[in-house]
Amino acid sequence: MSKPQTKSAANGQDASAPEAESLYAKHKKVYPREVHGLFANLRTTGVLALLGLYYGLPWFRWDDRQAVLLDLPQRQFHIFGLTFWPQDFFYFAVLLIIAGLALFFFTALAGRLWCGYACPQTVWTEVFLWIERKVEGSRAQQMKLDKADFSKRKLYKKGLKHAIWISFSAFTGFTFVGYFTPVDVLWQGLISLDLGPWETFWIIFYSLATYGNAGWLREQVCIYMCPYARFQSAMFDKDTLIISYDEQRGDPRGSRKKSAKPGELGLGDCIDCTLCVQVCPTGIDIRDGLQYQCIGCAACVDVCNEVMDKMGYQKGLVRYTTEHELEGGKTHLFRPRIVIYATIIALIFAALVVAIINRVPVELDIIRDRNALFREVKGGLVENIYNLRIVNMSNMEQRYRLSADGLEGMQLINPRGNFDVKSGEIYSLTVQVRLDPVTLKRPSNEIFFNLDSVSGDKISIKEKARFIGPLVR
Repeated sequence: MSKPQTKSAANGQDASAPEAESLYAKHKKVYPREVHGLFANLRTTGVLALLGLYYGLPWFRWDDRQAVLLDLPQRQFHIFGLTFWPQDFFYFAVLLIIAGLALFFFTALAGRLWCGYACPQTVWTEVFLWIERKVEGSRAQQMKLDKADFSKRKLYKKGLKHAIWISFSAFTGFTFVGYFTPVDVLWQGLISLDLGPWETFWIIFYSLATYGNAGWLREQVCIYMCPYARFQSAMFDKDTLIISYDEQRGDPRGSRKKSAKPGELGLGDCIDCTLCVQVCPTGIDIRDGLQYQCIGCAACVDVCNEVMDKMGYQKGLVRYTTEHELEGGKTHLFRPRIVIYATIIALIFAALVVAIINRVPVELDIIRDRNALFREVKGGLVENIYNLRIVNMSNMEQRYRLSADGLEGMQLINPRGNFDVKSGEIYSLTVQVRLDPVTLKRPSNEIFFNLDSVSGDKISIKEKARFIGPLVR
């Protein structure tokens, strides 16, 4: 006999039917516990070094200018003693290629090192968490404060925390704009309330982005917004160093006294203290296996080692390891993909350095006049007309001398002689090349234009062009 169906008095639906679940879980705030240890110290060192560079570089001077300044209006990008122009975008593209390959290399080698130690989201979140702990207290105190009823104390602590967050975010936004507008000029404009509209917009935008991402969204950026978490596994293999829980050693889990022997109780080394969950900035349980939410910060490694040390057990229940090692095999760090990545990165980086060292800070574009292939002038000579475009990419004004060679008896007609080109100026020049057609062996001939500086830096560049003459018979 079948069981009778009942109806819910509240909504009239079948009470025995499974309850519908929402596709979207309500966000629960993560309260990461403070942790100390080797990897925490490495992470703190990385945070201090990266933030020191970010906030310090705009104030560092090189000769008579800001050491790092991306001057968009002037189309000049100053990196210490070097000045790059839009024409040098090739170097930036190569740098991005190196960065991408480096990300693949380090991910294949040791998982999400970038996320755990160097990602801006991680770095700034660490600072905001530190501020929160200094104002509101430990993890337990923060949770207690959030559950407490509204009071003057709660208002004071929350208000003070957000005031510091906002001030720090504003300084972050100001520093960001300082890479594009000279920071001393930007500071004077801020003091006198005379900032331009673009400077004002980007300071506010970057400040709000920092405040929102590091203060409010935190782990949600890593879990829901960052695409890297979704494709990182494609770069893993069984020899990639990942943070893992040793299930064979740790299970079965259970609490026990320090003096108790796990073997006699039928337990593993895991005492089920859940501290590894409490210190995780994304709120996951590393004991559930490798998860895309794990950013590789190794906080769980530090706290578990601390617990193992107190219990008198061997460290490394949670550790950097590989799938091969967990399965009882041997880890191979130097494998083909690692060697290939490292070799490619080294070769491209070396080529980039050589290209920058040998870079000539002038550009010479040659366009032959196409209105006529050639024309005859007095004396039976043949003439070609060329439109030259010279870009001075050095930091000072240069005086240039133009010459041409490649064919016997050729004459360069340059009505301006030596000419001056200011730093960053695009200089246009029209010249003629003439020669006796009897010296030509073919209709199309290769010639060269030479541009040499006669003042300032010693700069020289040579570009080829084509000289068109009558058909040789």
